[in-house]
Amino acid sequence: MNLLRKLASEAVGTMLLLAIVIGSGIMAEQLAGGNMALALLANTLATVGGLYVLIEVFGPISGAHFNPAVSAVMAWRGDLPRASFIAYVAAQLLGAVLGAWLAHLMFDLQVLQFSSKVRYGMGQWVAEAVATAGLLLVILRAPPGRAAPMVAAYIGAAYWFTASTSFANPAAVFGRLFSDSFAGIAPGSAGGFVVAQCVGAAIGLAIHKGLEQRVPHR
Repeated sequence: MNLLRKLASEAVGTMLLLAIVIGSGIMAEQLAGGNMALALLANTLATVGGLYVLIEVFGPISGAHFNPAVSAVMAWRGDLPRASFIAYVAAQLLGAVLGAWLAHLMFDLQVLQFSSKVRYGMGQWVAEAVATAGLLLVILRAPPGRAAPMVAAYIGAAYWFTASTSFANPAAVFGRLFSDSFAGIAPGSAGGFVVAQCVGAAIGLAIHKGLEQRVPHR
């Protein structure tokens, strides 16, 4: 029952996160009058606020990963039982799709759709590796009780300093496949993003381990 609570937390939290990202993107595009900078700013602010709240709400239950890359690192470190890893990822992927569909329902759009927004190229992939490495580094090194504001602030900054607008999350990639909107990503672009995110997660973990204080042998 405890695992079921955690899986429900991950599914609902990821669903709400994707609904925030995609829904605010749809609203921003509708209201910005073609001003892409203004649309991205609105999308960023909604994501920052929503992510902070979701981590605070669901963190005490499941850790508020909402992200297979985060769950993978936590399983590697032993902070998440490895037997629970696949179930966590499945819950996150399910939540991501439901979040896209929920956003479409709220804006009276066709529920089932696929993105046509191509996001491809070395710059995009490097950006995703950087965004994910930074995210993992923030999570692993945040002081106790400070992860929520630090993660939200980092993602908000990464929306703007990365060429990819910082997906940094394989579940987010999966959910955005199903939304032909401002925040979407075409199926053909997804593989490069996920590979870059996995590489970035490994880099973030390696940097964290390199920064850890080591007790000298006596």
